[in-house]
Amino acid sequence: MKLLNPGPVSMTDRVRRALASDDVCHREPEFSALMERVRGRIAAIYGEPGFRPVLLGGSGTSAVEAMLTLVSPAKKALVVANGVYGERMAAMLRAQNKPHEVVASAAWTNAMDLAGVEKALASGTYGHVLAVHHETTTGRLNDIAALGALCKRFDVPMLLDAVSSFAGEEIRMVDWNIEALAATANKCVHGAPGVSFVLAREEALARPGFATSVYLDLVRHANEQKKGSAPFTLPTHVMAAFDEALAELAEEGGWKKRHETYKARSTRVRNVLAELGIHLLLDRDDAYGSTLTSFRLPEGKTYEALHARLKSDGFVIYAGQGKFDGAIFRIAVMGDLSTADIDRLAASLRGALG
Repeated sequence: MKLLNPGPVSMTDRVRRALASDDVCHREPEFSALMERVRGRIAAIYGEPGFRPVLLGGSGTSAVEAMLTLVSPAKKALVVANGVYGERMAAMLRAQNKPHEVVASAAWTNAMDLAGVEKALASGTYGHVLAVHHETTTGRLNDIAALGALCKRFDVPMLLDAVSSFAGEEIRMVDWNIEALAATANKCVHGAPGVSFVLAREEALARPGFATSVYLDLVRHANEQKKGSAPFTLPTHVMAAFDEALAELAEEGGWKKRHETYKARSTRVRNVLAELGIHLLLDRDDAYGSTLTSFRLPEGKTYEALHARLKSDGFVIYAGQGKFDGAIFRIAVMGDLSTADIDRLAASLRGALG
């Protein structure tokens, strides 16, 4: 079965074999060496100095929530939202009892409201800006370069949900005024689910954190990992798979090569569906990132029937979330997919929607 959902992804045999590697205690020096190797490989993907990866056991959402422990309750945070995941960060701040405001787009199909962000930041009352890079609710790749320019202009650091973009899209940590980003092993890196991470500025990790959770205390995790340990048990076999996936990524040419591969796959899928008269959810093809595309369900078709038909052909697609439930379907192209797989997918889509 090939997974065409936005994570977890289909793994290579090499990564899958690592899940069956020898058992190891997370307190042993062998595991400390594995952690250090993984952290080094993460840092090398974009190669910007002054940032340190912090590993967490959990999904990408756990990394985002841990990242938000950098937000002080003494100053409001500004959340920029145009989908489920931007709104989820606002929910996390509510759960942490931290003051914040949301600049929400008029519709989830819209780009970020940069004019609203500029107006808010001009007040000088915000300590952080929170945003989502690739909003998989719709597949939109948000203009984080433009948002980052505003963050630099008003001297406000950004915390970025890069869960669905890290290792698959361009990210400029310094240019975009990013203090930290959250990501995961099982999307563009092609690892197994269960490990996520925050890549944060050293100076941010050197400050006291503002955790409201024992487990999701980012600074505590960072301090322990700096000593070669971890405050809690990391999933050891999933870490081994993550290490192999990171090695594969580097050997294949890094994030730039992976981005090119995704873009070619997505273009093929979009062209096939355009030939069948299936419309994009967003108004422009270039609004999408390279990894996922959202499509409007044609009249007379249900998601359940389309999903069942494609699954019978060996492919798992993804439904719409929230207000898009039952109205759209999404196809992601991350993971171990060959040209032959994409050819079979094209044939399956023609059979289901032609």
